[in-house]
Amino acid sequence: MKERAYYENVNIANEKRLRGLLQELPSFCREFFIGIEPSTSSRTRIAYAYDLGIFFEFLHENNSYCGKMEIKDFPLELLERITPFDIEEYLQYLKYYEKDGVEHTNDERGIMRKLASLRSFYNYYFRKELIEKNPAALVKMPKIHEKNIVRLDVDEIVLLLDEVETGDKLTERQKIYHKKTKVRDLAILTLLLGTGIRVSECVGLNIGDIDEKNNGIKIHRKGGAEVMVYFGDEVAEALDAYLDERLEITPAEGSADALFLSLQNRRISVRSVENLVKKYSRLVTTVKNITPHKLRSTYGTNLYRETGDIYLVADVLGHKDVNTTKKHYAAQADERRRMAAKSVRLREKKK
Repeated sequence: MKERAYYENVNIANEKRLRGLLQELPSFCREFFIGIEPSTSSRTRIAYAYDLGIFFEFLHENNSYCGKMEIKDFPLELLERITPFDIEEYLQYLKYYEKDGVEHTNDERGIMRKLASLRSFYNYYFRKELIEKNPAALVKMPKIHEKNIVRLDVDEIVLLLDEVETGDKLTERQKIYHKKTKVRDLAILTLLLGTGIRVSECVGLNIGDIDEKNNGIKIHRKGGAEVMVYFGDEVAEALDAYLDERLEITPAEGSADALFLSLQNRRISVRSVENLVKKYSRLVTTVKNITPHKLRSTYGTNLYRETGDIYLVADVLGHKDVNTTKKHYAAQADERRRMAAKSVRLREKKK
């Protein structure tokens, strides 16, 4: 039997999880999830289901009408009974609440995402003319305070890769594992820094996805698109060194095609890559919280500085909307505009 592709396994696992979440939602919600299926990823639908679950639990606990019935029995008509003030109360509740003895908090971005989920939910039924009121559309989005994008500086990149190679600052226990994983870890970090691919795209790579002749890798983007991403000689050297090691390893069942393997010889997980990035980056900087996504931002920043082409950056990073890219790299654009101001001289200074 042919080994199933990594992204196919992820989609199947997500679909199972989604079905479990739908069991806890009102029955009329199924139409919404069927309706958005062609235009959303499985991860997006899970996020919607999770957010809607919190909303309906809030109504069940805080609304006298909703408290009289089980959440699964909520009727579609309920959506029209909800007022904008009810939703504003829900957003206030999201800042801090407890569930099953666990405290939960949401910052302004978390609240914005949950309101966006609710708006999409209401918009679906409103456009279908199944409801006549759309209270979610009347609630203002919270004001978002932009955060500085965390990324590694050029010298920090050098230090990071040097630490992966030497392991000098690791603890004695970490050094034991470092001997076994050094070549793999260097390949992973060099690949992330040299291509800007997502961590999920990295762990999903198979040996057959590498195009050694053209220095490229075939990856599956969010949404299922299959694209080729190209890399330079430094990435090629790191991958070649790891491939020599990888081809000598007998992988565990189900991981025969996987490029990057764990110490258990199974396809490495997203969490494992996140942990190794955290481990090495803390040896370089304790101020910046570096994650695989921050390495992606580092690559995007370096590419934009070298080319000044925001559309190229958007394409390589796989952003569907170039405005997303512009928002993330606005600081670099401002920096380039400042340089332009200094480059043009109208009159020579008098001596």
